Amino acid sequence: MKKVVITGGSGLLGPSVINEFLQHDYEVLNVDRQLPENPVCETIIADLTDLGQVYDVLTGAFAVVHLAAIPRPFIHTNDVTFQNNVMATYNILEAAGNLGIKKAVITSSESLYGLVFSKSGLNPTYVPVDEDHPILPEDAYGLSKIVNEQTAEMIHNRTGMQVVSLRIGNVIAPNMYKNFPDFIHKPEERKSIMWSYIDARDAATAYRLSVEKDGLGTVALNVAADNSSMDIKSRDLMAQIYPEVTDFREELTGYETLFTNKKAKQVLGWKPEHNWRDHV
Repeated sequence: MKKVVITGGSGLLGPSVINEFLQHDYEVLNVDRQLPENPVCETIIADLTDLGQVYDVLTGAFAVVHLAAIPRPFIHTNDVTFQNNVMATYNILEAAGNLGIKKAVITSSESLYGLVFSKSGLNPTYVPVDEDHPILPEDAYGLSKIVNEQTAEMIHNRTGMQVVSLRIGNVIAPNMYKNFPDFIHKPEERKSIMWSYIDARDAATAYRLSVEKDGLGTVALNVAADNSSMDIKSRDLMAQIYPEVTDFREELTGYETLFTNKKAKQVLGWKPEHNWRDHV
């Protein structure tokens, strides 16, 4: 049985990722700063900004899935957010590469494009937003994700370890669908994330496939549902909220995601299964 270390398994996304690997016959070790509410595997409390502790928890692993992070800006001061997220990811990849671990998946974010936490009212350059879209963050959190993806490139270049960076959108755990009726007709509320979302269970599948696929080198992939989180068609959303944006890279006729997941589908053979309309 192959051992996978999952960091941050006690958080919002963690339980779904842990369950995904357990259901596919992996041995799972959760590493976090807190114990999970409903433990289903062994958990070790560790500080991932301490390289020695990281070596300890990764010893004997086949792969590492790195979820742990300060999850958004403005929870902590900018320097704390940047230092924590960058050093934890560096330590995970540094230790994994030196231990001979062949596969790593790190959690990047749609926030690195700069739209999510923009103070200046940044507009998308074009839609749907893909992995080649300009990266223009104004916050330390988005910057940390850029640095982490560059760290992945460096470690791969040095050790050959495969590192997949998943640019995760707005994570929705199953119990959160009850909130959708409050905003599905209010486009202003979720405009900065381009109205995207991803079911935690579908995200979990993308993490597993990122471990199971071979020959990926280093790659960054958007992970989002096929449809937006709104009950307003995507063309109408853009006309209402971003009328200045005229570069449409795809024909939009329905409720298509504006944070495209096509590359993840192609690279991983992944397909999201959960649509909010089936739950609301």
